[in-house]
Amino acid sequence: MSGQFITIEGGEGVGKSTQARLLAERLRETGSVVVEVREPGGTPTGDRVREILLDPAVTMSARTELLLYEAARSELTATVIVPALSRGEIVVCDRFFDSSTAYQGYGRGLNADLVRTLNLAATAGVCPDLTILLRLETGEALRRATTGGADRIEAESLEFHRAVIEGFAAIAEAEPARVVTVDASGTVDEVAARVWNVVGTHPAGEHAVDEWPQS
Repeated sequence: MSGQFITIEGGEGVGKSTQARLLAERLRETGSVVVEVREPGGTPTGDRVREILLDPAVTMSARTELLLYEAARSELTATVIVPALSRGEIVVCDRFFDSSTAYQGYGRGLNADLVRTLNLAATAGVCPDLTILLRLETGEALRRATTGGADRIEAESLEFHRAVIEGFAAIAEAEPARVVTVDASGTVDEVAARVWNVVGTHPAGEHAVDEWPQS
């Protein structure tokens, strides 16, 4: 596959969706063809699964939660991500398998090998070329995320969310060539500039456009 696969990761309230959108817009301005997707969702099946997973009125076991995320991920990977990469396009994805490692592995305490195996099964081995991990103080991030009400995941305890952040930090430490941590504090534009700088200087990102803008 000749395309570029960039994922935006992080805990609740760090601005992933906004930064994914801004990155996709700026890449399009360079003339690149960009497919922007999110997890869970991005397909009719995935969107239905998303409704279940985020519904505050729904309860489920940690293993069921993981399997639902993986089902949505499998559909998104097979029907959207792989075809786009095969066409040589850039895919910008708001969350991918690192979220399952952090949330269901570290947050829920599920066995790491189980999560890894299901991640591999759902994606058929597809891995991001670059993952941008947005980092913000957990309490502040949760305040941002829950201002208008909390979904099922956002409503979890502070301890849960801190475990998730520890999980993301462990992923970044284990895979420094792929995962780059970006400070998510400050204005939207300030964070976007940091993200753009990472994409433009990372080996995976710098070849995403024919001529990378210098400013």
